[in-house]
Amino acid sequence: MTEGRAISDLILGTAGHIDHGKTALVEALTGTNTDRLQEEKARGITIELGFAALALDTGPTFGVVDVPGHEAFVRAMVAGAAGMDVVLLVVAADEGIMPQTKEHLAIVELLAVPAMVVALSKCDLVEEEWLELVEAEISETLEPTAYRGSAMVRTSASEGTGLDELREAIVDAASRSRRSAADDLTRLPLDRVFTIRGTGTVVTGTLWSGRLRRDEKIRILPQGLDARIRGVQVHGREAGEATAGARTAVALVGDGADREVVARGSTLVVEDAWTPTWMLTVRVRMLTDTGWSLEHNQRVHLHLGTAEVLARVALLEAHAIGPGGAGWVQLRLEEPVVGRGGDRFVIRAYSPVTTIGGGTVAESHPPKRTRLTSEERDALQALAAGEPEEAIAAALELADWAGVDRDELAVRTGLRPAEVSASLDRLGPQNHIQAGGRVFGPRVADEARARILLAVEAAHQADSLLAVVSTAAARGGIPAWVSGELADAVLTRMTDEGLLETADGGVRVPGHRVELSADQEAASERIVTLLRDGALGPPFLSDFPEEVRARADFRPLLRRLHDTGEVRQVAEEYYVAAEELDAAIDRVRSTLGGKGRLGPSDFREALPVTRKHLIPLLNHLDGLGITLRTPEGREVPEG
Repeated sequence: MTEGRAISDLILGTAGHIDHGKTALVEALTGTNTDRLQEEKARGITIELGFAALALDTGPTFGVVDVPGHEAFVRAMVAGAAGMDVVLLVVAADEGIMPQTKEHLAIVELLAVPAMVVALSKCDLVEEEWLELVEAEISETLEPTAYRGSAMVRTSASEGTGLDELREAIVDAASRSRRSAADDLTRLPLDRVFTIRGTGTVVTGTLWSGRLRRDEKIRILPQGLDARIRGVQVHGREAGEATAGARTAVALVGDGADREVVARGSTLVVEDAWTPTWMLTVRVRMLTDTGWSLEHNQRVHLHLGTAEVLARVALLEAHAIGPGGAGWVQLRLEEPVVGRGGDRFVIRAYSPVTTIGGGTVAESHPPKRTRLTSEERDALQALAAGEPEEAIAAALELADWAGVDRDELAVRTGLRPAEVSASLDRLGPQNHIQAGGRVFGPRVADEARARILLAVEAAHQADSLLAVVSTAAARGGIPAWVSGELADAVLTRMTDEGLLETADGGVRVPGHRVELSADQEAASERIVTLLRDGALGPPFLSDFPEEVRARADFRPLLRRLHDTGEVRQVAEEYYVAAEELDAAIDRVRSTLGGKGRLGPSDFREALPVTRKHLIPLLNHLDGLGITLRTPEGREVPEG
């Protein structure tokens, strides 16, 4: 993630085994009991996500997410862990590390929660010697993880001890946290949807990126529903807008406010660049101590953001991924999700349901892949973990001839729009080409250039009398399904670079000139003579003398005469000498200018030809604007 918001809005989330005192500790810190369901209060355990605000005298204001610890509610825990900036791992001093402690620890590490504080709870229940043993066990458990050396604070919610030290440790951990970006695309994964009388439908979540404002139009994905924001709350208080990192509640009106459709796992977005996906290319890391491997066509639970969907695994490398191993796979989803390059995810076994691994999204909207080539593997690695320019270059390489929509590059790479623009500028035109709102990589641009040049050269070779090649024929050098705008952009670049030159509405290889043989010169003169001798009524091409008409280069010679302006085409088989047509136009204007309601017979004096020639000739003059057809006949404008 990138810098972009003040440290005043961060998310603190709990993790830990059932009945280790997470909710009691949150209440001691914030004054809020996050157990809101009657069943939670009756059973004394957290079942659903709970929320509170933690305002400190110094340091940030935290939105606190209290997650359930029971193994039956891990799906709710994963939804709560998405978007955490600091995790508060709660370990009861009288029990120490327990199974859900380990699973929660694995989940927050897979999701790359950046900072951790360990709260040793219920310290009033045990002796000092036992406390030291539990602390040693915790340190040993954290040692192989990204959280080794995390601050550990002894606490007791019932006695109120250690709370000040815990607050200080949380503030210190927050200084090492990443920042979400308010100037990024807006994404709010929803973890609650409910109705308030007088307000309507309210959705809540942690605003991962961007900002939301009252009266703004939004969309709910993957359902594709439109809505408008009626009101915004941040950390439980009314606000004009919410920025990235804040616990946010949004009141909605419109189709997107339908509680029958919108639920946890949906995502609120603003920009059109966001689209649901049915497939993800990901780098997976399997947990070491679960005993699970990942095999081809295996069914798994995917947790991404607050969404949980079933998916099939397609291995992109030769072998199954064993415990502790890592590899590239494609997840083919049974329901669509909203994903982005760089997103972290968790996978759980289909049955029995247990956390087995997780990783990073490389391609959020990929084509279906099978075995990876070494080039594809390198590009995926750069897309998932490279510097901004490397990630963009990799996205363009993987997109091949399809290119990437310019606005979607921020979704594909996980970069902010401003970073995308700056990176494209740094890459320079030699490393990408933009056409029709899409961006293509240098390999595609180079191949398009080579194909177009080959098409132009082939056209010249096939027809030695072709002075220029039409742009349509030049475009035909690239695959037919590729955007024609790419061909136009490449043609423009080729003319700028001097690889081609434009002339007479087409293109040609620089220096290409038509050279006629003596025989062709004589044939051309014969064609012009035949047309001149016929004045406005020369023979149609099918009536030309056999020795002229049978030549293989008859029509190319005629086309060249047309291109040089010596003859004019009136209709498909009807040509006249240029000076004859010009003289006829002058006669029509001088004798009939300003007149209307004219029939074909009115043109006989100016156009002394048979009806066989007159009708196509009048149609040609209509096309030139010399004559105008009206319901009452033709008219000839003045001048």
